Amino acid sequence: MVDEAPYVQLQMIWPRSEVADPFRVPLPMGYMLRTYRPGDEAAFFHLMHLAGFEGWDEPTLRPWKERILPEGWFFAVHTETGTLAATAMTTHRANDEHPFGGELSWVAGHPEHAGKGLGRVVCAAVVRRYLAAGYRNIYLKTDDQRLPAIKSYLRLGFVPLLFTPEMVNRWETIFTQLNWTYTPDDWPVSRDFHMIKE
Repeated sequence: MVDEAPYVQLQMIWPRSEVADPFRVPLPMGYMLRTYRPGDEAAFFHLMHLAGFEGWDEPTLRPWKERILPEGWFFAVHTETGTLAATAMTTHRANDEHPFGGELSWVAGHPEHAGKGLGRVVCAAVVRRYLAAGYRNIYLKTDDQRLPAIKSYLRLGFVPLLFTPEMVNRWETIFTQLNWTYTPDDWPVSRDFHMIKE
């Protein structure tokens, strides 16, 4: 019996790290964008549960809070009800692959507020926060089945990172499912953003 190789998440990077002021995604009417406030935890745990991320509680959140940049935890809020409709974190996650790396973390949306572009709103806010803090290595991790999220990342300008040979076929499958133009020759195979053609 052959052991299966361990699952490796997909990675995407923000290639336009020299852009001083990335575009802003407009908020739909009836929503506001704000950062974390003490006391948001319970509503955040509920949002994560609704988005399919189980097991969130205070001990789970604590190490992530320690990595979030100041004013870097974003929420799109339904103004009439105060419901947290979408979230994303600006986290310092440096590693060998991404020295001084910033990871766009824990993007989640409330299913009752889907289809309004709120995920793009909070992700764009994260990118702006990273650039304001001087980050030039902005990345995210995701999974093959998260097609709506991947489409949002692509619309924001993130591109696949082909850091292992298997990524080429995985991304080809995803782009076929999304009916998105597949251009692997334009994507980096390392964190060297300059490999991307302008």
